[in-house]
Amino acid sequence: MAPRLQATLTQGSVPRHLYDMALPMVWALLATMSYNAVDTFFVAQLGVRELAAMGYTFPVVMVLTSIAIGLGAGTSSAVARAIGSGDQSLTRRLATDGVSLTFIIATSVSLLGWLTIDPLFTAQGASPEMLPLIREYMSIWYLSAPLLMVPMVTMASMRAMGQSHIQAYIMMGGAVFNAVLDPLLIFGLWGFPRLELQGAALATLITRLLVLIVAVYVLQVRMHLLVSPLVRLRTIYESWKTILHIGVPAMVTNVIIPLASFLVVYLISRYGDNAVAGYSVAVRIEPIALIVFYALSGVVGPFCGQNLGAGRRDRLLEVVQVFTLFCLGFGVVTALLLWFVGEPIAALFSDDEAVLPIAVQYLAIVPLSYGAYGIVMAVNAAFNGLGMPMPGVVISFLRVAGIFLPLAWVLMAQFGLTGLFIATALANLSVGAIAYLWLRARLRRLPRASEADRMPA
Repeated sequence: MAPRLQATLTQGSVPRHLYDMALPMVWALLATMSYNAVDTFFVAQLGVRELAAMGYTFPVVMVLTSIAIGLGAGTSSAVARAIGSGDQSLTRRLATDGVSLTFIIATSVSLLGWLTIDPLFTAQGASPEMLPLIREYMSIWYLSAPLLMVPMVTMASMRAMGQSHIQAYIMMGGAVFNAVLDPLLIFGLWGFPRLELQGAALATLITRLLVLIVAVYVLQVRMHLLVSPLVRLRTIYESWKTILHIGVPAMVTNVIIPLASFLVVYLISRYGDNAVAGYSVAVRIEPIALIVFYALSGVVGPFCGQNLGAGRRDRLLEVVQVFTLFCLGFGVVTALLLWFVGEPIAALFSDDEAVLPIAVQYLAIVPLSYGAYGIVMAVNAAFNGLGMPMPGVVISFLRVAGIFLPLAWVLMAQFGLTGLFIATALANLSVGAIAYLWLRARLRRLPRASEADRMPA
């Protein structure tokens, strides 16, 4: 008989739970970011054409990653709510069916991508001379795509159980292994064959395979979350429907973010290549500045899911207060830090006299709203954890189309590029307030703890 699963987030200090889960997530996210950075660094040593070939692949990587993030959000939310309600069987069923659903979707999308490499990248603008290099890389990379997506969902189940530190260990180990394997296979060191771009893709494939093996081992042997996938189709269908109820809107929310970046680049391009280059420098720094907020949003969802399942409205209201105060405080610290050291940090990427001022100006204005943007991320994660995905989609769409674009149009006419940066900050601040009020209002309509027995699982 499998050991009893524990809802670890429904008791104890709320701030302590967030800290204990978010800190390992920071390291896990840094490890995740290092994959592309390490690959890009070593491939850049091969030449400009090889680096450009890898650059064409980033949109495809972002799409598949967005799908995996959405499926992970759906699985995490469903598993967290099930374990919070005390339903052991349903918890294991959802974790198992999340893995099988992800494997089917990932394999299908990867096969489609593998069969359409030439037409897809030709449509993206790749020249005939560039296609052989892209084909070298992507023909192997597509094979590793399921090995990317399935571990992301298995680790989402770990977070749902409050075990984010295990994800951090796995991701950091994978990042170190990838960093060691990359130069061996790309440049043919220590007796390995020199495979160049294929070597980068093969190193990714091998690393992801090992990460998958470890993640599945932990989920099955250590956490006892996986059961047989061979059950009635009706049972599987119900699990998949529950996961996709959150997963599909979460995918849409994640796609909105790169689309917004595309719009910003389009608007900035009117001011010339130097302006685009300056913006590019700033947004390379921005993810590092926001990494704590990303980590926080990664743990707020599971916390809300478990406590909703347990009927703990009091803890749901408390977590909103805790993450709001933290985001605002940490946002102020981050903004002050970038105000004083933004220029020397940006100069590490480019010290061009026409590029650097643009990056510095961005880092002086937009970070004033990072705290509010952190609240937006946490609120979206909370809604997903509560099994209510549509507010996150509306909030993300409102931020871009409802507030940012009108403000940008008005302020750019008055202040030029500075107006665009001010519009970005004002959009974050406005949507942060809307998101906070919306979540608070929704939580206040939930039954109190004494009425938990009347709440659906």
